[in-house]
Amino acid sequence: MYTTASLIFKTLADAGITHAFVNWGNDHPAFLEELERERVESGKTAVEIVTCPHEMVALSAAQGYAQVTGKPAAVIVHVDVGTQGLAGAVHNVDRGHTPVLIYAGAAPQAADKRIKGAKNEWPMWLQDVPDQPAIVRQYMRYTAQIQSGRNAGRMVMRALQIATSEPKGPVYLWARRETSEEEIDPSIAKETLSIEKWPAVDGSALSAPALKQIVDALLEAQFPLIITAHSGRNPKTVPLLAELSSLLAIGVYTSCPSAVCIPWTHPHYIGTSYGGKNELLDHADLLILLDVDIPWVDTKGNKPRDDAQVFVIDSDPLKTTFGWSHVDADLLCKADAEVALSQLIAAVEGPELKTRAASKLSAREARLQQIRSDWVASQESAEQVKSLAADGTTPTVPFLLASLRNIVAAQTPSQGENVLWVNEAISNYPLTWAYLRPEVPGSVLQSGGSSLGYCLGASVGAYLGGIVSDKKYDLIAAIVGDGTFLFGIPASAYWLANRNNTPFLTIVLNNGGWASPRYSMLGVYPDGLGSTASGEQLSVGFGPEAPDYSQVAVAAGGAWGKRVEKVEELHAVLQEAVRVVLEEKRCAVVDCIIESI
Repeated sequence: MYTTASLIFKTLADAGITHAFVNWGNDHPAFLEELERERVESGKTAVEIVTCPHEMVALSAAQGYAQVTGKPAAVIVHVDVGTQGLAGAVHNVDRGHTPVLIYAGAAPQAADKRIKGAKNEWPMWLQDVPDQPAIVRQYMRYTAQIQSGRNAGRMVMRALQIATSEPKGPVYLWARRETSEEEIDPSIAKETLSIEKWPAVDGSALSAPALKQIVDALLEAQFPLIITAHSGRNPKTVPLLAELSSLLAIGVYTSCPSAVCIPWTHPHYIGTSYGGKNELLDHADLLILLDVDIPWVDTKGNKPRDDAQVFVIDSDPLKTTFGWSHVDADLLCKADAEVALSQLIAAVEGPELKTRAASKLSAREARLQQIRSDWVASQESAEQVKSLAADGTTPTVPFLLASLRNIVAAQTPSQGENVLWVNEAISNYPLTWAYLRPEVPGSVLQSGGSSLGYCLGASVGAYLGGIVSDKKYDLIAAIVGDGTFLFGIPASAYWLANRNNTPFLTIVLNNGGWASPRYSMLGVYPDGLGSTASGEQLSVGFGPEAPDYSQVAVAAGGAWGKRVEKVEELHAVLQEAVRVVLEEKRCAVVDCIIESI
């Protein structure tokens, strides 16, 4: 017997989806029955099922999987309550432009026993809400109801086609239980829809006039600067941006980055910020904003020079899903970063153009070398000299992260090159980029959004994605704050890691609470009454009674865990944690006490 559920699973498999991250409920009898039919008939299921005890962990895992593989993942949840359980991960896959197909069942409409799948359990009346997809609609690229098994496959294909076209993102399909239970003819169930006939939209190019205008400006500028954040979500753009920067001595600055956009050691990579003051804006006479959501924060005193030309290259240059976003720009280009960078490189590689810009390039190069040297020197000073925080006992974050980077490099076969960092350090984001110093395209994952709780589930999904895409990571390491750790639903996440044999290292930067709300208060009331109050007084602190976070992972998933409170303990504990993950193949969590908020 074949049902709508049969066709949904088959279509997902035909489309190349290998994993579904699921949280089952009373709307899924047809799916569970179909999976067993597949096991009986062929010994395995068409799509591998990853059981997730919490929906947010499921969607975060799917995001990590999709980010590593570059292919969409599927998530299956339970009616309205399961949709709500996806929580802030919905925001993350939207803002992170991650293609994920979410399917949710819906309560049966009928209460008639003559209809297969009709209401037969008391929660189904409570779960029958007026507009279930409204819960997530504003975050989705596409929402649709599957109303018949006969066209379920085509609905899935359309959803995936939209999810994988720029701007990429999540899609949401849903169906009443009667629909998922609908029996369909075997000829329909066995029909194959070719994914080749449902391609994503090709990335768009710069128009000829726009290309000429940008090239001319690049050749004439005294100090051109590219500001980017997300171009590296497509790893193919990283060498292209590096090449263009080298060809024309263009500085590269990352603003609120979510991916490696240029190798840390590139001589023209000259700064990063998460909303602070960008002094380089006072000098740049040409700005290219490449796949960046927040190029600067105006209220921090950031403003381009009045005579600066500003060109925007982005898959959504107007940021149409933001309530407000604007920069004064001379040119807005809706273009794919990989395509646009390739065009620019081809346009400036000729000897005639290089000769035209030769006099400027040497001056630009010298200036970039000095800026780069000063920037790196300031980082190395903090890393090498300031090992102790002001309390005289705990390590500083720069010292901790630099120690971690060096230990991971020493203990991994690739000397740290084939390590995936899953980063949700939030208030310590700038320091993670400064001291982890990633080189390899795709070697850092972030949610791309601002909802906390992504990192733990994403690490599990990234591990599975690494297997599917044959990445063969030496190590996956997650960097979180203590607040972020709790948001990640660690009991579910470490159970999931243990169940699926996906060991990863977790470093908890434990400052005793939520630093970000306190920083937000200080941004508005720098000298207010709360400026001298402790985290506990401000109700953003977790206090000394906070749990040993490492032991949460031990209890939930058989992990190895250790708390570090003194700088002299740090090195040995980090070494042992890395060894446990590499040799014992189980999760390790180091709860690092840093200076309290």
